[in-house]
Amino acid sequence: MGLPERIICLTAETTEIAFALGAGARVVGVSGYSVRPRQAREKPKVAAYTSAKLDKILGLRPDLVLAFSDLQADLVRDLVKAGLSVLVTNQRSLSETWDAIRLIGRTLGCAAEAERLAADLDAEVQQVRQEAERLPRRPRVFFEEWDDPLISGIRWVSELIEAAGGVDIFPELRDAARAPDRVVDPAEVVRRNPEMIVASWCGKKVVPDRIRARPGWGATSAVRHGRIHEIKSPDILQPGPSLIQGLRQLADCIAPAALEP
Repeated sequence: MGLPERIICLTAETTEIAFALGAGARVVGVSGYSVRPRQAREKPKVAAYTSAKLDKILGLRPDLVLAFSDLQADLVRDLVKAGLSVLVTNQRSLSETWDAIRLIGRTLGCAAEAERLAADLDAEVQQVRQEAERLPRRPRVFFEEWDDPLISGIRWVSELIEAAGGVDIFPELRDAARAPDRVVDPAEVVRRNPEMIVASWCGKKVVPDRIRARPGWGATSAVRHGRIHEIKSPDILQPGPSLIQGLRQLADCIAPAALEP
């Protein structure tokens, strides 16, 4: 079997990785959530996140389908039953994200490009980390991945917060791979008193007034000082090259708070 020449990407991160490795011309179908790079938007849309148009995928005759996350397990099962070859990654940390890039690169015949991309991304993280080490202190940060129920950040988000100079107020939850295992009590958020709230409500716009209106949250340092920030989900909840966008935004939010007493 030769290298895959007709690739379908079921998620935004796999799309971005394939294009970043120089394999964009071989991509014949993408997720409807794919926004980067811009040329990916011109490809046929064949999937949402947990659903896909199986007939359309089969009609595009892919020799490889790229998927991400256990949340796509049922979808992947259906594709495999239909006779397709599927590569699924399930990264939860920054290092696993770099490894996923390397794995996809080897599969696409772009091993050298993948190694360079992973190294460049890691180097950018380390550069931001070094800059953050010069901050006078590390503000406490609450990251909410969803608002109802309230869900704290996954491991790679927690790692980005630390690299940007903050302290994740729920570090004990970051290894929980499943979102339901990262549900937190709003009263516990108040007790831990974040100095900053960063929200990314996957797929919907953050409403700061709703955050401020939660019972007791007006007493938190974050609300009292107006430190509520939104980072769009494509920049921080899709574990691929775009995580660097989220990291830079985190650093821009954290640095001013760190300079205040």
